[in-house]
Amino acid sequence: MFTVAALYRFTRFDDPAALRGPLEAVCRAEGVTGTLLLASEGINGTIAGSRAGLDTVLAHIRTLPGCADLEWKESTATAPPFARLKVRLKREIVTMGQPQVDPLAGTGRYVDPAEWNALIAAPDVAVIDTRNDYEVEIGTFSGAIDPETASFRDFPAWWQANRAKFEGKRIAMFCTGGIRCEKSTNYLIGQGVEEVFHLKGGILKYLEEVPEEDSLWQGDCFVFDRRVSVGHGLREGPHVLCHACRRPLLPEDRERPEFEEGVACHHCSAETSPADKLRFRERQRQIGLARERGERHLGG
Repeated sequence: MFTVAALYRFTRFDDPAALRGPLEAVCRAEGVTGTLLLASEGINGTIAGSRAGLDTVLAHIRTLPGCADLEWKESTATAPPFARLKVRLKREIVTMGQPQVDPLAGTGRYVDPAEWNALIAAPDVAVIDTRNDYEVEIGTFSGAIDPETASFRDFPAWWQANRAKFEGKRIAMFCTGGIRCEKSTNYLIGQGVEEVFHLKGGILKYLEEVPEEDSLWQGDCFVFDRRVSVGHGLREGPHVLCHACRRPLLPEDRERPEFEEGVACHHCSAETSPADKLRFRERQRQIGLARERGERHLGG
């Protein structure tokens, strides 16, 4: 069993590049895999490993500037959820492309999972899912608005085009672990919205703490690792990824005529060219050959 930790922290890093080497070294020494992003605005990522390995890495992260009271969400995986480790320097730890947005200057009001149901059931509250379209497709809260964005960068334009629909409404926002809402709620405050709320700890914390019989969540929650999705109690979900387009698939989707392992699914079959499909088939062939040799292909 592998322990998975999803974390983020908005803080000021004067020299994130200087933090990268020591952080990567402690992760490798402890056999921890996953992705960690460092930027001048903080740290974000999901990592996995043994209990002891994760504890050591998290202790190191808590020594970074402003990270002493770091919080994270934990879950488990029955197989390694990540193939390798990536510690990267980025402009933003979650990309919105709005330089004026600063979660350290203020965010919406946090709402604990136990209080979330009552808030989103109120008639004067509009509930907005800030995640990407393929994430929303497999699960969301009952009655939530889907902006149908392909990228978080698209959210500001969607808001500008639709803001008139929310006049007089309180706004409640949610995302997977909470990080996107740190920026989206700050953005709405900057746009003059007076009452903005967001789910503390995100969907992951809600699914962990709220009993399934009391839950307003419908479906599964997309996660960015080999588990693909989790459900109530953070149990691993039924989804797999199409390795051509990276969209989640249910087992029955693999029976559809458009599906070809590693090459196409019903989402992307019409989106790629014959040349693309030939390239994907060669990649899939190399993955199969690596498997026969008892090796792991990085594309697999």
